[in-house]
Amino acid sequence: MNFIDEKFFKIIEEFKVLPKEEIEKKMVLFYKFLPSNIKKSLENFFKSYNFWGTLDEVNEDFDIFKKKAQIFKEKREDFVWLYDSLKDYKSKTVLLSILNNYYNFDLNGLNLVADKIYKHYFDLDLLPFCKNEVFVDVGAYTGDTVLDYIASYGMSYNKIYCYEITESMVLYMKNNFSNLPNVEIRNLAVAERVGKLYLDANSTSASANRVKEAGVDAVNAVSLDEDIKEKISMIKMDIEGGEISAIKGAKEHIKNDLPKLFISVYHSNDDIITIPKLIRSYTDKYDFYLRYYGGNLYATEIVLICLPK
Repeated sequence: MNFIDEKFFKIIEEFKVLPKEEIEKKMVLFYKFLPSNIKKSLENFFKSYNFWGTLDEVNEDFDIFKKKAQIFKEKREDFVWLYDSLKDYKSKTVLLSILNNYYNFDLNGLNLVADKIYKHYFDLDLLPFCKNEVFVDVGAYTGDTVLDYIASYGMSYNKIYCYEITESMVLYMKNNFSNLPNVEIRNLAVAERVGKLYLDANSTSASANRVKEAGVDAVNAVSLDEDIKEKISMIKMDIEGGEISAIKGAKEHIKNDLPKLFISVYHSNDDIITIPKLIRSYTDKYDFYLRYYGGNLYATEIVLICLPK
């Protein structure tokens, strides 16, 4: 066992022996000792992006720590499963740094593991070459991931599908990509099944727009299994908490095509566990990796990379 393993399993042992209430209490104590400017930034962040819980020290609202403590306690063995399933020690260090950030408020670890060399999603150490890809970008936003793909691999694709729920972003991509061949832009939500969903606009950034079950602004929803009939070789998903539904709707493509997967796994307190376990339930023919592209205050922009063995 090396020092990365030792640090990881030390945290897991604490989750095992401490009651859930003590885990929460420890997180609250660490939080209260943070500098006031960091606490203010975190509280504003959680108000703007309500994926994980609420936080308001003045009103003694530590809901987010209560939810984290429950996940740590109840799913500690799942964290061990994920750690053991990760293919390289860079991935294991990323997971360790994420847990240290959530549990111990370690702000330095995230900075050390954040990828500052390669484009978001496209780690050239893991995937140095791409050729003749059918690439599906779910949550395409402005098309920035498509441009990063081209910057990383050139025009080495057969077809790119861009799915985006925000109409203004769809229009932006259509204008911006008018000279790119074989790029199809679809103003559709991607989910488990065909139907109607509704736009849930984020007041801070359109990048955080998502869909909900009821509302006013309807968005047509499709599943990738229904909407794309050709073989898919690469899928990226970043859809603000809709990833699990979208993966379920791509089950047959995942099982039969084994596309390279780049999935955001930070939009809930347990996506980092639930999503890889869901993919593993479909097939055991993937190697798992974690990469980190976020900042050093709170772990977001966590990507699960699944590459066919």
